[in-house]
Amino acid sequence: MKKRLFTYFQKLDKFKRIREKNQNPLLKIILKITSKILLFIFLAIISQIGGIIYLISLIITKRWRWNSTFKPFIIFIGLYLFSTFLIIPFIAPIFGREQVKHTDLIGPTNYMTVLLNRNYVSPQLNELLLQTEKELNGSGIKIHYLDANFPFINKFPLLPHLSHNDGKKIDISLIYETKSGELTYKQKSISGYGVFEAPKSNEYNQIDTCLNNGYFQYDYPKYLTFGRINTELIFSKKGTKTLIKSILKNKKLEKLFIEPHLKKRMKLVNPKIRYHGCRAVRHDDHIHIQVR
Repeated sequence: MKKRLFTYFQKLDKFKRIREKNQNPLLKIILKITSKILLFIFLAIISQIGGIIYLISLIITKRWRWNSTFKPFIIFIGLYLFSTFLIIPFIAPIFGREQVKHTDLIGPTNYMTVLLNRNYVSPQLNELLLQTEKELNGSGIKIHYLDANFPFINKFPLLPHLSHNDGKKIDISLIYETKSGELTYKQKSISGYGVFEAPKSNEYNQIDTCLNNGYFQYDYPKYLTFGRINTELIFSKKGTKTLIKSILKNKKLEKLFIEPHLKKRMKLVNPKIRYHGCRAVRHDDHIHIQVR
C-alpha cells in the first residue's frame, strides 16, 4: 500500500513538472500584464490616485533589494497612505477642491470615504456645510456625509454616481432615532447606502414606477450596504426634516435630491428640492445636495 502511494505521488510530481515546463511562457506574460492592468483600472476607479500609486510602487518594488513576500503590498500601502494624507490635500486646491472640513458636527459616515479620497468638495460646498452646522447648533443633529468627489479633474467619474465629478456634490446620511425617540448618529448599513426608507402603503411609490419602466439600476444600492447594522433604528422624520430645512436656508444651494415620498412625508415645499429622475438611483437612503 505504501509502495503504491509512493509511486502515485512520484507520477503526480512528474506530471506537475512536465506541465510547468510545457506551459506557454507567452501566455504567462499576457496573464501577468492583464492582471496588472485590471488592478490599475480598479484602483483608479475606486480612489482616483490608486492606479498611479500602484504603478509607482511597482517601479520601487523592482528596484528595492529587499526579499519579502509582502514587499509589494507594504510599499503600495505606505505610498498610498503617505499620498492620501500628506500630499493630495495640498495639491487638490490647485484643482479647486479641498477636503470636507471635519468638526464636532461634521464627519464621514464611513471612514473609507476619506481613505479612498472620495471626500473632496469645492470651497463653496464646504462653506454650505459649515453654515448648516451653525444652523443645527443645539439641535442634537450631526452632518454625516457619504460620497463627495475626487480631488482632481472635472468629469472624472466617481462611480457609481452619475454626477459627482466637479466638486459641487455631496451625499448626506439620513437621520435616525431609537425606539424611544432619541436622535442618533448611527446608520443602518456599514457603507451608509442601501437601506431604504421605503414608501408606505398610502404613499406614492416612485421606485416601482421606475423599476416597472425598465430602470433596473434604480434600487441597486441595496447591494452596496457591505452589511446591515443597527436594525432597530427608526427613520427620524423630525430630525431629517430639521437637517434639510437647515440646508435649504443657504443661498449657495442649487439642488437637493430626495425621494418624492419622503419629501411629502416630511411636508417639505421648496423649489430647490428636485426629483433626480429614473436614470439615477433611489434617494430614500441618503440626501444629495449640490451648489452652483
